[in-house]
Amino acid sequence: MKKPTITVIGSINMDLVTIAKRMPVQGETVLGEAFRLIPGGKGANQAVAAARLGADVHMIGAVGADMFGTELLQHLEKEGIVVDGVKPVTDVETGIATIVISEGDNRIIVVPGANHALCPDDLERWEEKIATSDVCLLQLEIPLPVVEQAVLIAKRHGVRVILNPAPAQPLPDTLLDQVDILTPNEHERDVVLAGRPMEKWAHKLIVTEGKRGVSFQRNGEWTLIPSFHVPVVDTTGAGDTFNGALAVALSKGMALEEACCYANAAAALSVTKLGAQTGMPTEKELESFLSEKG
Repeated sequence: MKKPTITVIGSINMDLVTIAKRMPVQGETVLGEAFRLIPGGKGANQAVAAARLGADVHMIGAVGADMFGTELLQHLEKEGIVVDGVKPVTDVETGIATIVISEGDNRIIVVPGANHALCPDDLERWEEKIATSDVCLLQLEIPLPVVEQAVLIAKRHGVRVILNPAPAQPLPDTLLDQVDILTPNEHERDVVLAGRPMEKWAHKLIVTEGKRGVSFQRNGEWTLIPSFHVPVVDTTGAGDTFNGALAVALSKGMALEEACCYANAAAALSVTKLGAQTGMPTEKELESFLSEKG
């Protein structure tokens, strides 16, 4: 069987992760338990998730000409991801995310940095790569005009587009009309579609609902696929793992319900370890988990 081919266009960050027993309230200082520097960014996370599940992945993005940028590119290459579509930016630093983890949940502040130096013209030289992909996978940590240009290129060549609308922002109808699948969580869904009838795009929605699972429409009715119960260490990157795995599953020809179950299982495994990418499963690990769970 041909390996899935996925082009990910999105952010590349270094995550600055602090672990504490509880979250401080405003104006309060608490002692943390640990600190880690962990590769992240929604685009890079989704690329790693897809690569570990056996896909050929091409990453398009931007990093600064700094220590974090060099380290992140080396890390992506070690994951087997093609990074010749990542441009170096000399006048701004690599993007970072400050993440505080406590009580099994997280709060995140992202400073985009070089990610916002990516522009629509950067995609022109990679049109052939996008055109020959099974899936083009996008998020919203890069400028919206870049996302819109990527969708135009993908649809020009009949390539399936998955848009993970995070961080959430209202999106133009023209963009929503062109994407094939939207993968918001419940909050992101409400922001993206604010003031507009959800029914118009309901057939494109796959809504991640945390511990409950994931829901989508089948024959006009909402269907919930329950999540897998696992010990939770860190939920950072669970949604990114879901999106990367969903892209792989659909590229393999799985039906939507089977693909959602596959992605649900990958996301469940990802929360059992610290760090967005650390817990992302390999294809063998995921198949073993699914076999065990029946």
